[in-house]
Amino acid sequence: MAETSINGSPKKPWVMNAFAMTAPGHLAPGLWRHPAQEKQTLSHWVNLAKFLDDNGFHALFFADVLGIYDVYKASDGPALKSAAQVPILDISLLVSAMAHATKNISFGITASTTYENPYALARRFATLDHITDGRVGFNIVTSYLHSAAMSFGLEKAVEHDERYAIADEFMEVFYKLLEGSWQADAVVGDKATGIWTDPSKVRKINHVGKYFRCAGPSLVDPQDTRTILRELGRPEDSIKFIAGIFIVVDETDERAQAKFNDMLQYADLEGTAALFGGWSGTDLSTFSDDEDFKFAGAPAIQSMINSWTETVPGTKDTKWTKKLVLQHLAISGAHERAIGSPTTVANILQKWVDEAQIDGFNISYATTPGTFEDIVKYLWPELRKRGVLQERYAGSSMRENYLADGGGPKVRSWHPASRYTWQAQAQSTAVSL
Repeated sequence: MAETSINGSPKKPWVMNAFAMTAPGHLAPGLWRHPAQEKQTLSHWVNLAKFLDDNGFHALFFADVLGIYDVYKASDGPALKSAAQVPILDISLLVSAMAHATKNISFGITASTTYENPYALARRFATLDHITDGRVGFNIVTSYLHSAAMSFGLEKAVEHDERYAIADEFMEVFYKLLEGSWQADAVVGDKATGIWTDPSKVRKINHVGKYFRCAGPSLVDPQDTRTILRELGRPEDSIKFIAGIFIVVDETDERAQAKFNDMLQYADLEGTAALFGGWSGTDLSTFSDDEDFKFAGAPAIQSMINSWTETVPGTKDTKWTKKLVLQHLAISGAHERAIGSPTTVANILQKWVDEAQIDGFNISYATTPGTFEDIVKYLWPELRKRGVLQERYAGSSMRENYLADGGGPKVRSWHPASRYTWQAQAQSTAVSL
């Protein structure tokens, strides 16, 4: 009997993403020294994308950062020495090559609403939407690093609440451009009449707001992945909750642990401290080596320690010194770890799905392609036996493969973007009249 969700509908396969970054060290500073780590050339990324595509991963999801981590020791030296997310390439320039070499896998691209311009970014994503046949997604983030603010011409980072106010208006402009400035059939390409685009079906958006002014229209015509309005409510599973996790798997628990111990000897704890400083704003160099962070120190550290003691066996009475904190952050960052045999790792993942009601995982790595090769070799057969892997891609676009609802590639009516379609704006104007 097939498993069912809360409302009685069949359970969908887990969403399984490879979580990556175009830098020598993503969440694992120092692991670039490991013998199994390939040099991250364009060929490396293309081959990794092909491997993931052949083995049913939903997406290759790329994190990004716009500044160097310099809170730790008030210096960017530790980050630079360890390659802690620096140097880092612009992923949007690499995705077209990866998409051309693959058939089904999607690509998640992180971009910042704090420093990007919505008009330029809309063009970039619309172009990638064409190139990938709808296999690209926008990971919407704001930017908090002081070093990024200084490099973008500001004296200090934008405050939290204002960053999100900017993001709200940014996305309004972004949606207006991509969903509301061209009708779906604007491009006719009629050789007989000599008309490529029907001007009556393209319009300016003329947005004027607190943070952005944009006349429009979009420079890129729409793909078939655009909005079609349907009178439907928002399904319970329309929002996907994806948990970050780091996996080390081998034939037995002992071999997996030995593999992890081997990785750990390459971890750069100075680089790890640099990452943590950027994430939390806490400079660990200001604390003594034997201080117990369970009882003192920054709230960000105490919050993580509380999480670890609840989820990691045998850590309840542990003295959380600076070195131990960094060892728990090394390689996996703040993500949970699943280390063991295929059965052990599968049980850990299943527990997360059952107890937290998540929809899948962003799987980070120690080395590429090694981490993902091990997962496919050891873990995939066990997950396939349990019926939680997708056996085939649900459609040709990222939206189809994530939602798996049979609704096609277009934006759903419950999505915020649907408020800015040509039809929706026309209806709004008619009502106001």
